[in-house]
Amino acid sequence: MSRAGKFWMVASLLGVVGMAFRVSWNALKDVAGAIGADELAAGLYPLVVDGLMALALIAALILTGSDRRFALRVLGGYTAASLVLNYVHGLVPALHGGGRVRLADWPPAHYGLVLLASCLPVGSIFFGSDLVAKVLHHKPEPAENTQNTANRSGSDVPKSADPTDAWPLYESADPEPIPEPAPAPEPVRKRASTGVPSRPRRATGSVPNSARTRLPIRTEEELLSEARSVTADWSELELTADRIRTVLRTSPVRARVLRESLKAERAAAERPALHAVPDHADAEPTGELAS
Repeated sequence: MSRAGKFWMVASLLGVVGMAFRVSWNALKDVAGAIGADELAAGLYPLVVDGLMALALIAALILTGSDRRFALRVLGGYTAASLVLNYVHGLVPALHGGGRVRLADWPPAHYGLVLLASCLPVGSIFFGSDLVAKVLHHKPEPAENTQNTANRSGSDVPKSADPTDAWPLYESADPEPIPEPAPAPEPVRKRASTGVPSRPRRATGSVPNSARTRLPIRTEEELLSEARSVTADWSELELTADRIRTVLRTSPVRARVLRESLKAERAAAERPALHAVPDHADAEPTGELAS
């Protein structure tokens, strides 16, 4: 709709609302005079009721969520109250002349209508102040989120982390296909030795047990024999359990046992041999002893 069309539509609406307020103003003014209001108060009474209806309607257009539902309840309540008072004004001809009259012949109905007409000004103060406070403290949602929600539905459009999804979508007569971005090339690494480019190795899972290289299980005699040949030219200071464990690729416990065995063998080899001396009783007599 053009700007001129919108202007005339709003102007027509204001004209209809103004005429409707004038019709309702006459009925509400007579009801206010019937419950004891003076001339000035009776003239302002329609503004209290119908004016709050307009305020609640504007607040309902601005607020969202529970605040909007509250504004709609206020609008509905005051609309119903104004309708009841206008209906009573049409049923009771005595109200048209002004002055204090009974609103209904049945006492409970009369007391209820007087209570309703008396409570509307107090309710206007309370509900009007609350609605104004809610409107002043209302924080509107960002425009880009509102447009995104209005133009796209969550069931039809998949979720995406691309920030361009927040832009509104527009349809054109001749849509142009949007080219998909090319995938980024993988980084090329060069080997330090040859300088030949090489692709980075992809991460693989754990190596299965069947593909792992198992060391042969060696006995104590085989380990000791291998340790003798390996440590034959080692000095005493070099003969340590840690070095034996590293060279033979065995456990620290076995390395310590091998170290003690090798040290014991070396100590036994360096000990001088003792010659046996025969006993005198077993020796054969020679020389003078023989004679």
